[in-house]
Amino acid sequence: MAGKALIAGATGLVGGFLVRHLIASKLFDELIVVIRKGAKFHSDSVSVVEIDFDHMMDFKEIIKVDVVFCCLGTTMKKARTKDRFYQVDYIYPYELAKLSYNNGAKQFNIITASGASSRSFFYYNRVKGEIENAISQIGFESVNIFRPSLLLGKRNEKRIGEQAGAAVAKIINPFLRGAAKKYRAIQAETVAKAMIHVSQQAHKGVLVLQSDVIQEYGQL
Repeated sequence: MAGKALIAGATGLVGGFLVRHLIASKLFDELIVVIRKGAKFHSDSVSVVEIDFDHMMDFKEIIKVDVVFCCLGTTMKKARTKDRFYQVDYIYPYELAKLSYNNGAKQFNIITASGASSRSFFYYNRVKGEIENAISQIGFESVNIFRPSLLLGKRNEKRIGEQAGAAVAKIINPFLRGAAKKYRAIQAETVAKAMIHVSQQAHKGVLVLQSDVIQEYGQL
């Protein structure tokens, strides 16, 4: 697929793998990585641009691309407040989606989470479901929504809860079968590979991929 692709969230676990595999794939003529001011990310193979996500319109000329990969997201613990969490996990992806669509983007790929639902009792999952709904209604030719379960991989910062979860996942993953397979923990690199593979499909409309399906695409 020729053209330009933009990656947001490249400093995260999945985003880092995504950039690496997109570079290797040579599917796009140009790759643009947008990072928040002060974030550390360097690559000689992509255009890295610092932007202020609170004033995204100031960078509208940069966000003229064909395909967007959105890996933006935080945790309630890191965000500290619901307002900050909402800002990172809803407002930023939505503003990015609107601006890229208005600039001609045809496809939007986004990572949310297993259990995402606008009707969820849990605030985290509810916000994830709300952003799914909002982006699906913007008008893109293609929207790919990835709902991974617990992400496995080495992070720059320590997350004690996730480390414990990963240890448990190694034990219980083999026992999650049938409909329960979508709850299996998944390697972040597998998610990145799946995002690239699915982005190359010619389908129209909104596609929601649970963790088990992501696993299948990531192994192709």
